[in-house]
Amino acid sequence: MQLTTVKIDKADDVNFILGQSHFIKTVEDIHEALVQSVPGIKFGLAFCEASGAMLVRWTGTDESMIELAKRNALALSAGHSFILFLGPGFFPVNVLNAIKMVPEVCRIFCATANPVEVVIAETDQGRGILGVIDGGKSQGIEDGAGIAWRKELLRKIGYKL
Repeated sequence: MQLTTVKIDKADDVNFILGQSHFIKTVEDIHEALVQSVPGIKFGLAFCEASGAMLVRWTGTDESMIELAKRNALALSAGHSFILFLGPGFFPVNVLNAIKMVPEVCRIFCATANPVEVVIAETDQGRGILGVIDGGKSQGIEDGAGIAWRKELLRKIGYKL
């Protein structure tokens, strides 16, 4: 078995969700969950088929996000993984529960705009995702000023009253 990492290639401000599912139907079902949850959502989704033709299957509503998803999925080439890129102004917090409710979805590895490296194991059989390195290393413990900043930010962007 060989361990490698694959860096997710994206712009700094692009959010994405990386997960694992178990069936080719995932492509249509996640697409439906997204458009039913957030009208007008812009996204690109790609899914690594784990048997049969073993193709990267894809869908979406935004050409640039679709291309980003296809390119990153092919770089991962990890069976039954999916990667979803959200267009500007759309965020994982608005769609994550809908995606988790899709029956084929087994797990979510990350949902972030941070730089991410995906830890891949490869054997003679194929490739699988072991986990992710999401963002940087902690630099300390939040103090009172940090708490105030966090609470102000959440209210400023409308996630808390």
